[in-house]
Amino acid sequence: MGQRKQRGTARRFLLMLPTVLIFGGACFDVATPEPFTAVPFLTAAPLIAAPFFSLTATLLTGAAAVVVMAGLHAYNGTSARGTAITETVTVLTVAVLALVVNRVVRRSGEQLASARVVAETAQRAVLPVPNERIGGLHVAARYEAAQAGTFIGGDLFAVQDTPYGVRLIVGDVRGKGLQAVEAVAVVIGAFREAAEQESTLEAVAGRLERALTREGMRREGLDAIEGFTTAALAEIPRGGQDRIRLVNRGHPEPLLLYADGGLEALAPTDPALPLGMSDLAGWPDHADEAPFPLGATLLLYTDGLSEARNAAGVFYDPKQRLHGRLFPGPDELLTALSDDVRLHTGGRSTDDMALLAVARPTEDQPERRTTVGIVRADRHNP
Repeated sequence: MGQRKQRGTARRFLLMLPTVLIFGGACFDVATPEPFTAVPFLTAAPLIAAPFFSLTATLLTGAAAVVVMAGLHAYNGTSARGTAITETVTVLTVAVLALVVNRVVRRSGEQLASARVVAETAQRAVLPVPNERIGGLHVAARYEAAQAGTFIGGDLFAVQDTPYGVRLIVGDVRGKGLQAVEAVAVVIGAFREAAEQESTLEAVAGRLERALTREGMRREGLDAIEGFTTAALAEIPRGGQDRIRLVNRGHPEPLLLYADGGLEALAPTDPALPLGMSDLAGWPDHADEAPFPLGATLLLYTDGLSEARNAAGVFYDPKQRLHGRLFPGPDELLTALSDDVRLHTGGRSTDDMALLAVARPTEDQPERRTTVGIVRADRHNP
């Protein structure tokens, strides 16, 4: 709120500044001896208007500066002097230059806006937001870009309702930009196909590994050597939603939030390398199981959350910040988490962040609205 108020104040100041300069320049010229002139004020006004005002407003500002300059010489009785002509032509030239600057800035802004629209469209096509209800579970997903207006990144998430249950993935592709989005498309495409066809979560991870290996062979140079994707895969079996299966490939530990405010980090039994690194070492994937009781929420995230730092360089700890808190649903959880990260970093995040939360509702949860708050945090995790 404070930053928004400061931006509003700064914008109002910029909108008023050209008028203040023209008026102040006129007063300065009238109140001072002849050697002093309003030219610096009157040339600054259209130049300041150029990047912030519309073309019409910039034109009016420049015209006002020229008229005031000519009027001051008429008032002082110096219109016939050579200096008067020079000063008026100077202000006119700067006013024309301001119009050119305005058009350059506007065209650059339009090109940037077009690039952002293309980036956003590509991101949403590759990374569609899942439905709020999938397989009887409540689902919420969020992609938070490190920089406002930036949509292209390597973080990914997907949820698939399959014959074997609801399967999920959250991952982080090495790199940024269009190459990262290309790799995200490979991972998401392979996941959706494998999730429908493979009977085990381990087999799904194997399909992703082979897809990334093929993609790595297609690339040249550094990407072929160092390309990899960290990922956490989860499965809530059909007909047995009281448990979760997890395969973790070098990804931050998912968190399980219980209905009473307790929290558990789901660390893998056997740590594994990220996807796409089978050439360095390979062993069979092993899926861990964890209870998934009524009212519990599974949270998967990328390292943009756990590696977010504050001004003192302290990392954000989601386990500590979420322990003991209650949320009405997964969407409220992700909203509170995003706000808390921005508060922790002061809005200076340096990495994108993907969040995916899946809740197993209690029977009365769809009609019940609880209040987010702090509860007793002495729960013994199973």
